[in-house]
Amino acid sequence: MLLDNHGRKINYLRLAVTDRCNLRCFYCMPEDGLNWLSRKELMTYEEMLRSCSLLIKMGVEKIRITGGEPFVRKDIMQLLTSISELDGLQELSLTTNGVLTAPYVAELKRIGVRSVNLSLDTLDANRFLAITRRDEFANVMECLERLLDNDMEVKINTVVMADKNTQDIIPLVELTKELPVSVRFIEEMPFNGDGHSYSGIQWDHIRILDEIKNRYPAIQKIPDPLYSTAYNYHIPGHKGSIGIIAAYSRTFCGTCNRIRITPQGILKNCLYDNGVLNIKDLIRSGAGNTQIEDKLRAVFNKREKNGWDAEHNRVINPDVHESMATIGG
Repeated sequence: MLLDNHGRKINYLRLAVTDRCNLRCFYCMPEDGLNWLSRKELMTYEEMLRSCSLLIKMGVEKIRITGGEPFVRKDIMQLLTSISELDGLQELSLTTNGVLTAPYVAELKRIGVRSVNLSLDTLDANRFLAITRRDEFANVMECLERLLDNDMEVKINTVVMADKNTQDIIPLVELTKELPVSVRFIEEMPFNGDGHSYSGIQWDHIRILDEIKNRYPAIQKIPDPLYSTAYNYHIPGHKGSIGIIAAYSRTFCGTCNRIRITPQGILKNCLYDNGVLNIKDLIRSGAGNTQIEDKLRAVFNKREKNGWDAEHNRVINPDVHESMATIGG
């Protein structure tokens, strides 16, 4: 078992395989995109596989592949297949925007992926275009259909943004009436990649729930799974469920079991920290597994208590404007 200095179990890795994305969601990056990492700055698949193998031996049980958008990286199924075969891994899952994913769904199921998080901020094609700056709504909906046809566990991730998509909250909730999906509403976070100031949110988890209650007063709180980042709910008679993630309010830090590795190999103990260890550089310097493991344990023993402390203690570089694409979604 892998524990941090606060006694929290660490058993979940979110691995970002690329910073590149085929959408340009305004809350994640500028319209012209980011200064993409060069190939040599990215971890190779071999380096990712070695990192995953080592962390599994240390106690990681679940790995989620994220980006950017994972399917824009060449031969991604090769990496996913190799990770799925690692001894000791109990769960491999994926977060995707769905634009390129539909043709791979059957293969994902074959290698053991059972759960997919699908990013979808609106059910209106015009608003989708306005938010993502790309006309890909039909492809995303095809992906959703394909996932359900293959009996995959689907979580729809929706970032709630004032004056952009709050009118989609109820239509998305209504998806759960006939579909066995979990629709999860996420507070907007301050990682837009363009350096604009961020003074907080208008739609926090409390306001989102109130909006749903106004339409569905019979909504019921249901038990949250262990380590859940979402407050989970169910509407009587609906096949699916609803989750609300307080990503900016950071109410779930006390049970946080996750770590992140960015596309350039930076380990993050928290979404809001600067990064605590460059695993890629360690590997490329010739470090052995024991040396890497010792350094990993050292940084796990200096984990911040919560996201507010991590944000307070981070060193701000005015020339770097972080995006969820570079951190890992």
